[in-house]
Parts: sequence; structure tokens; C-alpha cells
Amino acid sequence: MKHRVFLDANILFSGAWLEGSGLNRLWLLPEVALITSRYAVAEAERNLDTDAQRVRLQALAAKLSMVDAPQYAVLPAGVELVAKDTPILLAAIEARATHLLTGDRAHFGALYRKTVAGVKILPPAEYFKLR
Repeated sequence: MKHRVFLDANILFSGAWLEGSGLNRLWLLPEVALITSRYAVAEAERNLDTDAQRVRLQALAAKLSMVDAPQYAVLPAGVELVAKDTPILLAAIEARATHLLTGDRAHFGALYRKTVAGVKILPPAEYFKLR
């Protein structure tokens, strides 16, 4: 089965921050469709420091399927997230992602290894172990 993997802003940020980042292996995985949102790309870009990092981000983003902001702004029952992360999970759900990769342990950590509306939330290291 082909995975549809939604990348959170911090994954994009980390991939662009350092040339040759280990996270960039995601872009090489077979049978994986990578997805993100314009919201996530904008958040990553705001946090990068240099033009070279922004160029790397745009190069990585160009290889992703891009989705718009989610139409619905209500999280599934029992799921709580801070306001800035709600659009990430909702976009992953709306994009019918199989996985949401995020390194944001502070906000998504309680959801790690759980499936929310069909989307399994994992840190990237755990996703790599599946591959």
C-alpha cells in the first residue's frame, strides 16, 4: 500500500535548515506520496534564517503535493491541539494522509502512535523504522 505522508512545518524546517539533512531521505522513499500545506510551508519559512535555507525549503516543497487550508475547522471529538497546530492535523485528515510526521513532541506528543480520523501520527524516526 502506498503511504500518503503529511509533513508538519517542523519537518520541512529541519529538511531545509541543514543541507544534506537526514530527513531529506523522506523525499527518496519509494511508494510514498509526500503532502504538506501552504500553511506548513509558510510556518517553516518564517522560522528559517538564511536565503540559502529558504531556497532549500522551496526546492523540497516543489516536490510535494500541496493542499490548501482545511475547509473544516473542528477537530475530531477528544482531540485537543493548540490553535497553531490544528490546521496541520485538519489538513492531513482532509488530504486523506495515512501518516502525519511531526517532531513537535510538545504539542503532538500525546498523539504519537495514535490514529486520528485515519491519520497515524508519528515522529519521523519511527516512520523510518516502518520503511
